[in-house]
Amino acid sequence: MGLGKWIGGAMGFVALGPLGALAGYFIGRLFDRASEEEAALGNASAGGGSAEGQRNSFLFSLLVMASYVIRADRKIMHSEMEFVRQFLRTRFGEGAVIEGEQILLHLFEEAKKMDAAVPEGYKKTITDCGAQIAANMSYEQRIQLLSFLVQIAQSDGHICSDEVTALRDVALAMGLSTQELDSLLHLRGDSLEEAYQVLEITPSATDEEVKAAYRRLALKHHPDRVAALGEDVRRAAEEKFQQINNAKEKIYKARGLK
Repeated sequence: MGLGKWIGGAMGFVALGPLGALAGYFIGRLFDRASEEEAALGNASAGGGSAEGQRNSFLFSLLVMASYVIRADRKIMHSEMEFVRQFLRTRFGEGAVIEGEQILLHLFEEAKKMDAAVPEGYKKTITDCGAQIAANMSYEQRIQLLSFLVQIAQSDGHICSDEVTALRDVALAMGLSTQELDSLLHLRGDSLEEAYQVLEITPSATDEEVKAAYRRLALKHHPDRVAALGEDVRRAAEEKFQQINNAKEKIYKARGLK
């Protein structure tokens, strides 16, 4: 399965900057697979504003940031990679598994080289990539990217402190807050306390503050805001939106609100 199946064609903004430096190897493969006419037109590296360019930039950015979170403890376990494969398979289909794994393995090697050359060298690269993402992706797209990263970190049923620290590094680098990350970390929670964390408020909030918090989250997490990234991403956003609704309903029920 070639790169043209899941990530291919217009590369969008990841063809440039620190993400472009990491993507160079794969962009070369894309050119190899492109037709002579497409290569002559520069379609493999352009298209930053197109829907295809946006999607491919999003997917490659997801893998770059995932590579940092996965190796947060400096170990790449077989079980972790299997969880990532399953995540890619469930979210994006079988084609994403082969391509995603190829890209991740290359990124792990690059990270190892950078850290060997300069202490925390890859962390610096991730910070720079985050700034590039923040400058080129909408707020809603960045939130969805962070949501995917949280799901990857939680895919083995446990998230360690190193992974949480890595997720916070990524969130801040992309211009998001630790409060927004904490909200995503508790989306799957069952308790009332976690429901308040999802809505980014405390149990001491007034009823009006609860309603306002829900309206705010409903707007920024609405699936339509990431529809340009593809139907698979939109479906994932719908699941997240439903989890936010579930948290709201739990709080409303506890307070007797309608």
